[in-house]
Amino acid sequence: MLLIRPLQENDLEALYAMAQGAGKGLTTLPADRELLQKKINHTRETFNQRCAPEAGLYLFALEDTELGQCVGISGIQARVGLDEVFYNYRLSVTVNASRELGVHVRTPTLHLSNDMTDTTEICSLLLSASHRGGGTGLLLSRCRFMYLDDFRKHFSEKVFAEMRGVSDGNGQSPLWDALGSKFFDMEFSEADMLSGLGNKSFIAELMPKYPIYLPMLPDAARAVIGRVHENTAPALNMLQAEGFNFNGMVDIFDGGPVVEAFIHNIRTVREGINRHVMIRKKPLDMKVPAEDQVMISNRSFRDFRITTIPAECIGLDTVSIPAEVAEALEVESGDRVRLAPLKDTGKR
Repeated sequence: MLLIRPLQENDLEALYAMAQGAGKGLTTLPADRELLQKKINHTRETFNQRCAPEAGLYLFALEDTELGQCVGISGIQARVGLDEVFYNYRLSVTVNASRELGVHVRTPTLHLSNDMTDTTEICSLLLSASHRGGGTGLLLSRCRFMYLDDFRKHFSEKVFAEMRGVSDGNGQSPLWDALGSKFFDMEFSEADMLSGLGNKSFIAELMPKYPIYLPMLPDAARAVIGRVHENTAPALNMLQAEGFNFNGMVDIFDGGPVVEAFIHNIRTVREGINRHVMIRKKPLDMKVPAEDQVMISNRSFRDFRITTIPAECIGLDTVSIPAEVAEALEVESGDRVRLAPLKDTGKR
């Protein structure tokens, strides 16, 4: 069984191994045991409500219960930009015109922006290669929306995600080479890592505050602005199916797009339903296609649990689940749970 739960202390080694295998580009989960341990500690403080709600870091582990091991992770940052300034570039147009000369020029421009400050971010999505396919990535990503739905008071109404931008096999970014490298005496990977770890003060000190006129950049740099890395395209498609859209903001280092949605408009939230648990005695075939699966959540803030069950389990007022699923979710007969389709049903 695949089970979503809060990240725990004993997940450190599995998390470290996944971070090592991720390579460059996943800056929020560096292959550094000390920093990963700090994230685990922060997560435990958050779920135990021992930190301010706006400072919360919610990291969810995907556990393969047969292996007893964490094989994936995804997260929610309750608010960004409250302790360190959060930067993006906003894509806009600067117009210069002269009626006398008959000139009207529109110039695409990048403006340094802090517009995402105090907004909730979904982040840190990583899945072990051994468990990809069969809807596992959907579960790992969309479980966060069920949590956001049940505990909205801890988050902003708007949620966003920064998508990884275009870079080559060595981790070099065309936008960084054309722009960032002119102001920072460091490699792209180092600057991106520092930013992902929250050390953003150097950006304020070194980044140019004036607008960047795109025609002044090389073609290779302009071509990647607002585009995602090829490995990130499936994640972007997944978010777009949930109702996320490009908001005109891009990452200041690699130009990757920022997508956003309001919680109440997210597909998983809109299509979610509540049912009372009924423990079934008859055997149930749990191995069904992803399109026939639904996510089921125990709706617990501290001990959040999600797994998938066949859609046929859902009745008019109840959901009939095997005893082993109830045990994994830590629910009993009569408890109220929430369900949502694992895959997009096409409803709008």
